[in-house]
Amino acid sequence: MSDKILVVGSGIIGIACAHYLSEAGYHVTVIDQGRIGNGSSHGNCGMITPSHILPLAQPSALMDGVKSFFNANAAFRLKLQWRLELYRWLWRFTRLCSQKHLINGGRKLQPILESSLQEYRHLFASNPSLEAEWKETGLLYLYKSERGFSNFGATAELMAKEFELNSRRIDGNELPQFDSAIKSDLAGAFYFEEEGRVRPDRLVKAWAQMLTDKGVEFIEECRVDSIEKDASSITGLITSKDKLTSDHYVFATGAWSPKLSSELECDIPMETGKGYSVTMKKPQHCPRIPIALGEAHTVVTPFDSGYRIGSIMEFSGFDTSLPANRIRQLRESTRDYLVESTAEPIEEQWYGWRPMTWDSLPIIGRVPKFHNALLATGHGMLGVTLAPVTGRLIAELIAECDPHVAVDAFSVNRFK
Repeated sequence: MSDKILVVGSGIIGIACAHYLSEAGYHVTVIDQGRIGNGSSHGNCGMITPSHILPLAQPSALMDGVKSFFNANAAFRLKLQWRLELYRWLWRFTRLCSQKHLINGGRKLQPILESSLQEYRHLFASNPSLEAEWKETGLLYLYKSERGFSNFGATAELMAKEFELNSRRIDGNELPQFDSAIKSDLAGAFYFEEEGRVRPDRLVKAWAQMLTDKGVEFIEECRVDSIEKDASSITGLITSKDKLTSDHYVFATGAWSPKLSSELECDIPMETGKGYSVTMKKPQHCPRIPIALGEAHTVVTPFDSGYRIGSIMEFSGFDTSLPANRIRQLRESTRDYLVESTAEPIEEQWYGWRPMTWDSLPIIGRVPKFHNALLATGHGMLGVTLAPVTGRLIAELIAECDPHVAVDAFSVNRFK
């Protein structure tokens, strides 16, 4: 194929799109307003999680959000802002906070979650030199209280009944035998075996280098200032470096995507869900697999090369602060669960902005008014998980092939 593709955004979604487009024979260029992989791809916990199937809009979310106005340390926090877009987003979000919409959203996500895990398996099997600390570890949901354990038990039953996602129940007295890094006085856990993990910062770096070696061009510090177009197509991008033209344009711009709504003449209603992480040396008593700490709402990921604690969902706009209380909160969150909670030295303290749609579904598909433009954004907390399937779907749509999984539910048209 001689068609040229311009991918805007070099996070893990943009890189995955570049990979599948390059594999299909297109000439691919990737541009980014910053550095490769420096967005929300960089410091998250690297989980590949088919069990993360339930949308954020759950029946309890509305009350949690209201309470968070008065709690600066809330794991799910709404920060008071004078932006009409935020309250429009929250209104639509709250309308989905029901059991019916919870299950409906999960059913739409499940095919792409399952496909993406298969794509990761194929990616690493086909590219053994791609070093990203990939491992199929499973994921443990760990609870210290009987109430938390019981409540998640009901969720686990729902996941088994509605989605055939089965887990293994582990009672508290069995936990030290399962993993000696876990304290012995906890209520219990549920183990989902079909989960994987990567170190996302290393994956993005290694994947981008592999693509560079295969002829994909990356242009960093290249900001899109405006979009040139005619009645039905994009004809070029005016950037901070030059005018760039292509046959097709893929916008994998993450949390920045709503800023393109006017230029693309379509509504892209997303909010930034700010997350935090702290990366350090592995403790001597290190968990052997990733663990979601239930009541603390944090995730601990042991990598081959380090140890990361992360999470928090903070709706605070494009806030660039790194509050000491949030980093301290992450470090202290493990004390009630693990024999040795943290270690020194600290390698990195980080924040990133997740691109959150109100229905927790990504946006994958064509821009309605321009036949040669596509969106690959809005992946929320599932950017790393859904990167390969998104890249494959974008390549299939550009080639005008039948997508291997249905994509109608992910169209930007749903926001009309």
